[in-house]
This record gives sequence, structure tokens and C-alpha cells, in this order.
Amino acid sequence: MSELTLTVMRLGFLAVLWLFVIVAVQVIRSDLFGTRVTQRSGRRGGEQRPAPARQASPRQQQPSRGNRQKRGAPTKLVVSEGSLTGTTVALQGQTITLGRAHDSTIVLDDDYASSRHARIYPDRDGQWIVEDLGSTNGTYLDRTRLTTPTPIPPGAPIRIGKTVIELRK
Repeated sequence: MSELTLTVMRLGFLAVLWLFVIVAVQVIRSDLFGTRVTQRSGRRGGEQRPAPARQASPRQQQPSRGNRQKRGAPTKLVVSEGSLTGTTVALQGQTITLGRAHDSTIVLDDDYASSRHARIYPDRDGQWIVEDLGSTNGTYLDRTRLTTPTPIPPGAPIRIGKTVIELRK
């Protein structure tokens, strides 16, 4: 093998080794410091949309006439413990995602929450279901760790790390 070929191979191996070290340092850094949480109140794509994890207006909390819900069915999701205590999201038949990811419906600033931690969605009978999305620390419904999608009784606490969420009327 020529000296030039051997030198190029050595430099290539050195570059791959440094790339591995840089990636390993970035992974360790993200594990130690987590992801940066930013406000979502800015404009995106020329239109401004409100952050869905904020207090909903009274008009939005009422179920629409075209989308009737059962009597006694929950109408809002309330954060009762954690850094977002008091936050209310109106239940309007859409899926609600919870986690540290910026595109989650409720962005959790919690070290024990995964980026895509759990989701809450309605089934065909109008009942709400909570599902853990393969999180590391788990999602708990009334002190029971979820392993399958489970119906949520109104008022039952859903715990994700230090955050507790409840469905209310």
C-alpha cells in the first residue's frame, strides 16, 4: 500500500473518531440539560396561532352544538399540580399530546417527562382515553402505571412526573 493511501485512511479514521466523540458529547449534554423550552407565541408561517395550553375562553369551553357530548361528560382538561398548575385546555374532540416536545399540546417543563410522553384522545363512545407513548418514567392513572390505552374517569388524576392532570366538567 502506498504512503499516500495509508495517510488518507489514517485521516479518515481520525475524522470518524472525532465525529463519534462530538455526537457522544451532544447526547450527554442533552441528557444533562434537557431540551430548551421556548414560548410559542411568535408568528409561524405568516399566521399567529395561540398556544393551546393557555386558559381557554368561556366560549371555547362550551361544546359546540354540532358536536354534542353526553351529559356529565368532561369538557376541560385541568393541570392541578406541577409548573403549569391552573392551565386549562377545552376538550373539543381533538387529540391532546403531552410531553417536552415543542409541538405538544401541553408542553411539560419537567425532567421526568419524555419528549412524546402521553396522549389523551376521545373514542367513538365519547369517552376519553389516555395512552402512554413509551415514556421512560411512565404515565400513572390513579396510582396505576399504564401499559395499555385506558379510559379516564372524570376527576381521576393522571400523573406525568411532577405534573398532575384531571378531566373535569
